[in-house]
Amino acid sequence: MEIASLGEFGLIDRLTQDIKPKNTSTKYGVGDDCAVLHYPDSEVLVTTDMLMEGVHFDLTYIDLQHLGWKSAMVNISDIFAMNGTPRQMTVSLALSKRFTVEDMEQFYSGLRMACDKWGVDIVGGDTTSSYTGLAISITCIGEARKEDIVYRNGARETDLICVSGDLGAAYMGLQLLEREKAVYYQMVEEAKRKATSGSVPSGSSAGAITDFQPEFSGKEYLLQRQLKTEARGDIIQRLHEAGIRPTAMMDISDGLSSELMHICKQSHVGCRIFEKQIPIDYQTAVMAEELNMNVTTCALNGGEDYELLFTVPIGDHEKIEQLEDVRLIGHITQESLGHVLVTRDDQEFELKAQGWNPL
Repeated sequence: MEIASLGEFGLIDRLTQDIKPKNTSTKYGVGDDCAVLHYPDSEVLVTTDMLMEGVHFDLTYIDLQHLGWKSAMVNISDIFAMNGTPRQMTVSLALSKRFTVEDMEQFYSGLRMACDKWGVDIVGGDTTSSYTGLAISITCIGEARKEDIVYRNGARETDLICVSGDLGAAYMGLQLLEREKAVYYQMVEEAKRKATSGSVPSGSSAGAITDFQPEFSGKEYLLQRQLKTEARGDIIQRLHEAGIRPTAMMDISDGLSSELMHICKQSHVGCRIFEKQIPIDYQTAVMAEELNMNVTTCALNGGEDYELLFTVPIGDHEKIEQLEDVRLIGHITQESLGHVLVTRDDQEFELKAQGWNPL
């Protein structure tokens, strides 16, 4: 069904008609000029992200349902990175004519699955036309007690540096998808060349392209990390249960090195991390070797892991060691000591921020 047949408000009604608020702070959601929210006893957290087709995602290898999920999760992750609880979300879309109503229903199904997982209400947004593909703008609203909020500027000398999960897998998943996309388009160009030269009967090359099967066997985890992003609210819950309040925290969207440098800059401190402590999955290491890439460089600079990077007081050392899926990778130092990576053979190098930069 063409979107024009429903119009803007008809499309919004169709996508949101059965959305029911789950949070008491949501007084009124979709259906008026503004959503109405009420937070009497806590601070309000607001984050927004814009995702552009061709810059942040490629519809050659991500379907709209996964894109909806990922679009929601990257915003929810920002709320968790402030030690908060996500509550509401607004969703704005710019659409070209190639998208149908059914396409948007797929996008919203993924979006709503992500929101349902973390109890987030979709309370509004906007739709408009686009001449350049799909653009997605999402704002997520959360809450936290004033004393619980964790900023980037709270790291102090001797604090421990920790990360959740493992790093570099999402970047390796992207490299895998880009490699297979390149192979596919090579086949397309070869088929066009043969058809033009008349070296094959008309139409015989189409079957080979249709039958193209990407080489993903044994690398499913990498694809999952790239296509089905997970916000680490479970880690926030574990920290609460263990009685640990981080002194500084960020989610790793642009790469470990970039995020750690942000914390150091805003906290006016230095850092010292150890290569052998950086958590890397086996599939990540295998893929890096296959592509002749340095796996540590991938883990430091790859981005899109959406794991949590945080610092804690040294007195929490024993508690941190008992937490599942959290790794201690280094410690905070004086600002004058700089930012140091200690390699597996005990050499020291200056840590550089080489993560994702969209500009």
